[in-house]
Amino acid sequence: MKVIKNAVFLKSESDAENYKGFDLPEVLLVGRSNVGKSSIINMLSNNSKLAKISSTQGKTKLINFFMFNKEFILVDLPGYGYAATSKLEQQRWSKMIDGFIEKTKNLACAVLLVDIRHTPTAQDIQMLDYLTFNNIPVTIVATKYDKIKKSERMSRLTDIASTLKVGVENVYIVSSETSYGKDSLVNRIYQFVDGE
Repeated sequence: MKVIKNAVFLKSESDAENYKGFDLPEVLLVGRSNVGKSSIINMLSNNSKLAKISSTQGKTKLINFFMFNKEFILVDLPGYGYAATSKLEQQRWSKMIDGFIEKTKNLACAVLLVDIRHTPTAQDIQMLDYLTFNNIPVTIVATKYDKIKKSERMSRLTDIASTLKVGVENVYIVSSETSYGKDSLVNRIYQFVDGE
């Protein structure tokens, strides 16, 4: 059982061209705007203030880097799919993400967050395809588990799995409110960080 004992914010980047890396395995965190990326970071780190949480969708516009246990870097990408964002801004984000993936040499895996209450969108499918095309191992995590009834759990899981064309057993369930699923997710991340 792996345990997160410390986590710190390192820096933000607006342009991946400047990224030099940290000589540690990297875990990429991706998902739609408002899917709960900041909440997941805070849950994993046991620090409710590590990542700033905003009720405003599309707020994160930078790539944020966090170091966990001095063993891996969590790379938080801007959320995608926020309708009110201008086309120009969306293109800038795409360029930023493409640039980072092309530039990094230490990417161990990606964690794709989807909201358990909703069917994954075309953009979620596109992101999964993009990561797979780039040979990046992906773990799918359904967030906000506390927001649904237990009786709905299997139907929601089945919907997510079939939409993303993966097995139900390959979708991890978490709640940042209750820390449900936290240990399983930490162990899953470490499988890639440790190269198991």
